[in-house]
Amino acid sequence: MATDFTRLRNIGISAHIDSGKTTLTERILFYCHKIHKMHEVKGKDGVGATMDSMELERERGITISSAATNVSWGDYTINIIDTPGHVDFTIEVERSLRVLDGAILVLCSVGGVQSQTITVDRQLKRYRVPCIAFVNKLDRVGADPVKVKNQLHDKLGHNAVLMQLPIGLEDKHQGVIDLVAREAVYFDGTQGEVIRREPIPLELKAEADKARQEMLDAISMFSDELTEAALAGRETPELIIEAARRGTVARELTPVLMGSAYKNKGVQLLLDAIVRYLPNPTEVENIAYDLDHREKETVLSSDPEADPVALAFKLEDGPYGQLTHIRVYQGTVRKGAELMNARSRNKLRVGRLVRMHADSMEEIEEAAAGDIAALFGVDCQSGDTFVKPGLNLAMSPIYVPEPVISLALFAVEKKSSDNMGKALRRFTKEDPTFRTYIDPESKQTIIQGMGELHLDVYIERMKREYKVDVSTGKPQVAYRESIALRTEFDYTHKKQTGGAGQFGRVIGSIEPNSEKPYLFVNAVRGGRIPREFIPACDKGFQAALKKGRLIGFPITGVKVILTDGAAHEVDSSDLAFQAAAQGAFRQAYAKARPYALEPVMKLSVEGPAEFVGNIFASINQRRGIIVSSVEDGLFARVDAEVPLSDMFGYSTVLRSLTQGKAEFTMEFLKYARVPAQVAEELIALYKDKLEKEQSK
Repeated sequence: MATDFTRLRNIGISAHIDSGKTTLTERILFYCHKIHKMHEVKGKDGVGATMDSMELERERGITISSAATNVSWGDYTINIIDTPGHVDFTIEVERSLRVLDGAILVLCSVGGVQSQTITVDRQLKRYRVPCIAFVNKLDRVGADPVKVKNQLHDKLGHNAVLMQLPIGLEDKHQGVIDLVAREAVYFDGTQGEVIRREPIPLELKAEADKARQEMLDAISMFSDELTEAALAGRETPELIIEAARRGTVARELTPVLMGSAYKNKGVQLLLDAIVRYLPNPTEVENIAYDLDHREKETVLSSDPEADPVALAFKLEDGPYGQLTHIRVYQGTVRKGAELMNARSRNKLRVGRLVRMHADSMEEIEEAAAGDIAALFGVDCQSGDTFVKPGLNLAMSPIYVPEPVISLALFAVEKKSSDNMGKALRRFTKEDPTFRTYIDPESKQTIIQGMGELHLDVYIERMKREYKVDVSTGKPQVAYRESIALRTEFDYTHKKQTGGAGQFGRVIGSIEPNSEKPYLFVNAVRGGRIPREFIPACDKGFQAALKKGRLIGFPITGVKVILTDGAAHEVDSSDLAFQAAAQGAFRQAYAKARPYALEPVMKLSVEGPAEFVGNIFASINQRRGIIVSSVEDGLFARVDAEVPLSDMFGYSTVLRSLTQGKAEFTMEFLKYARVPAQVAEELIALYKDKLEKEQSK
């Protein structure tokens, strides 16, 4: 491992599904001599891509779980995380970007900026991750890298600058023009391993000169020295690289490179760009929060001799116990050293410390600031911070989106039931977006996730890894309830059962609140409710929100204002005021015109233009609203907003309507009011359910 951290890069590879991320990673591993033979994602040779180590990933030809590896390129070390493209596994991208210093945004030269590209870009911006763009698949029919560069600017707001031009496109793609070095670069040999540099072909020289001038105009904004040199015609590749690096690290420039990973073209130049333009760990400002001083922001030092601070960003339950992936932000984590979990305050000793390569690992003695490694046998949660005992710092948590779909799960036999419990405990610990609970009324085991594919994968893993024979109920949408009217309450909870009784009175109002799911305002004056009972009132109102009385789902978008009340010297308690708050909320809720909300998804369907009519019809049948449609030659994309409840089984329908040629991605967008007819059906179903339970 390099001890010079200026020669270390921590990068992720992110993109829309099927843009070629895993194929690109496979080529990077090969050219860096980490593997000796390249394999294909779909596993046509019976092996599958190195980074898709899970059997399910190889069968389906998709990445489900992010995988880490490290390679050497020249005298640089690069830690790489290959992330999934499918929106159902967005948490894998989220937590990977949380610990990375830079990223490669892979785009298909035909599809360009697609729906999941927009989501990934939002995640990059959330964690302030600099990136370079790689326009892949230049060998595909309809490839247009200049169009993709313009989309980066227009749709994502990137200051995208072409650093290369293609030499031929589609079946005539031969190589790229390096605008920095002013050379044509070809990739010879059976696997593109032999790089041949030649003068730019005469027929492309005028186009290359124009593109180079545009590149210099954009990059010189970040260097006065380059500006002066360019005006005098004395610019050097070193000056260009230094200025482009400055702009990229500041997230004000996105260098655009291109090639075809599948055809082994352009990957080595991308590796050069990674070490040239993306930041090393010492160039990134990392913030921790000082828990001893009201979470005051503290800038961490990349000094390997400082007190260690590390973040657990991913957990895996392997054959040797829990594997905890960590990013070291400060100091050095050494084998045998003592650390403390900042959340639980538990101390732990570092036993085994390893560096990962997909599903294989290499034992190491230490991991210093800027490094990514893994610990064995540590009991923790995803997002926990490890520090030197006595240091009370915590890193910011990883953003976790709320699940939108749930499914009832039934074990067929007793042995399966035990194994199902083990599997669910493991999966919920590993994946914060996968949740499970026992429904208190039906006593069913309910699993929740980000989409049908997300839950399908976990059910399939239960069957394969835990030999669990399970059946599933109908998918259930995560509906919500809210209110339309401001309503006042005045409720007294009084109970006398011998000895000390219970007494609590609360007065106030509830009203709609579009800004937050729940807001509690304490407006009690003159100590009418003693201060120590105010948190109990808040707790009682929150408990009442967990299940509405309209369709039986959680209540959101409510503001509770507590204005008055009364207490008893002896009989008032936390429990009494919690009960009073719950009673008051139920009293007011019935009069506040409650209504049902449903999750609306952002749907993006892509496929041949000849099937656009069928795609429109399929969306309209599902109460969808078409937001935009773009036809670009033979290719079309339709963006729409569709209620999740009408999207079950859509993949099968879309396949039959488009002869299997279209694909779609879907992610949660917002909650919207349920139409009256659908609301009536939901209310009727809930009433039937209550009547059945009461008759038992």
